[in-house]
Amino acid sequence: MSELQSLFASLRQSADPDVAAALERLVRDGTDRELCRLNVLDLAAGAGLDEERAIAGFLHAARLGVLELAWNVLCPACGSVLDTNATLRTLDKAEYRCGLCAAGYEPTLDEMVEVTFTVSPRVRKIAAHDPDALALPEYCRQLAFGSGVDLPADLERVLGEVVLDAVELPPGERAILSLRLPAGPAVVFDPVTHAARSLDVRGEPTPERQALAFVVDRVRPPAATVALRPGPLRLSLENHAGVRALPGLWAANDALHALLGRRRPFLTAKRLLSNQTFRDLYRTDTLEVDQRLKITSLTFLFTDLKGSTELYERVGDLVAFDLVRAHFRALQETVAAEGGAVVKTIGDAVMATFPTPDRAVAAALRMREAMRVLNEAHEREDLLLKVGIHEGPCLAVTLNERQDYFGQTVNIAARVQGLAASPCILASGPVVGHPGASRLLGRAGLEPAGGPRSLRGIGDELTVYEIP
Repeated sequence: MSELQSLFASLRQSADPDVAAALERLVRDGTDRELCRLNVLDLAAGAGLDEERAIAGFLHAARLGVLELAWNVLCPACGSVLDTNATLRTLDKAEYRCGLCAAGYEPTLDEMVEVTFTVSPRVRKIAAHDPDALALPEYCRQLAFGSGVDLPADLERVLGEVVLDAVELPPGERAILSLRLPAGPAVVFDPVTHAARSLDVRGEPTPERQALAFVVDRVRPPAATVALRPGPLRLSLENHAGVRALPGLWAANDALHALLGRRRPFLTAKRLLSNQTFRDLYRTDTLEVDQRLKITSLTFLFTDLKGSTELYERVGDLVAFDLVRAHFRALQETVAAEGGAVVKTIGDAVMATFPTPDRAVAAALRMREAMRVLNEAHEREDLLLKVGIHEGPCLAVTLNERQDYFGQTVNIAARVQGLAASPCILASGPVVGHPGASRLLGRAGLEPAGGPRSLRGIGDELTVYEIP
């Protein structure tokens, strides 16, 4: 048996068989392009695979060494890859700048960090493993933009309308481009290093040749916009970046905006951090102890068992322990099935995260049903579950050697659950008002009722609803 066959035999034991088979076909028969920075959501949609099972399968494949996982920092405006990291630990800048958009952004894990998968060179060698050999169109297609940018099949033709001229420039080399500037905004841009200089081309055309010098350098701060007139330009380029560069003059025209405006869903870091398979496989391989990464919206679900102390007294330690274990198994399975992850358990309580409120509400409803089934099997109402849900911004952190979350949203979610005096599902206004959650409750014929409530340690009142 070859190494590749052995790897996929192992993958079939841990991942969904359909996902493993689809990935094996792709590795064997796919093009180099298809095996570079795979968009797992797009692949799942095209192959008719369940998204959660596809994500889990790709994570298992990365752990086995079939795929390489990357965390790519994206420009939220144009989708350019501003930085790529093998682990979240190296995503440590306070700001990332996009040369193409001439803007800086504080990184968040919602839509600014994508997770992609590339076939490992030990499994199959592809062109992107040697990026210096990629010409500009292929570099743009495979490496320069995130997997959420839906680049067209005729990318080379479209780039011909956008890139007025470009050159391949080895480290330490110089080049001169002679071209004619059209009116309108433009940018001298290198997609490899993101070095850039914005141009404002306006006024009467000039017959005289204008001159501009540009140095490709990773560390230079962005320079002021240069004012030029339409007409001939002598562009002097010099590469100080230490890597092969692809500098050129890009027109910020309608063709560029249309090119980068084509978008599709992609796997975000926020969603992966709330994935149970990821937490299980990469338990100690997430953030540094002093690292803080922002998430603008994450949904937290807290549960607790009502009267668990009385339960131990009523049925005895052994029976109660088995019941509580069964309750934990049911909750963990439900959380994973709805695309969430259990962050931790505290006594008989569970803290879980979900990428969106509707998934948390769906999980809460399934948890309630699971407790009903367990109670019926036991022929007693022993497992009485209280659930609280809230959504909002937070920080992803490392606490007690595991990935955790910190912030007021977490505190409020716990306090919402603490309001429950009897078995019920309580959710804050932002959760119930989420369009997906509202549709879910409507289809189930459930109408939440509630009003303003005071939460311990929280200054302002919060609207809290009970889901019947």
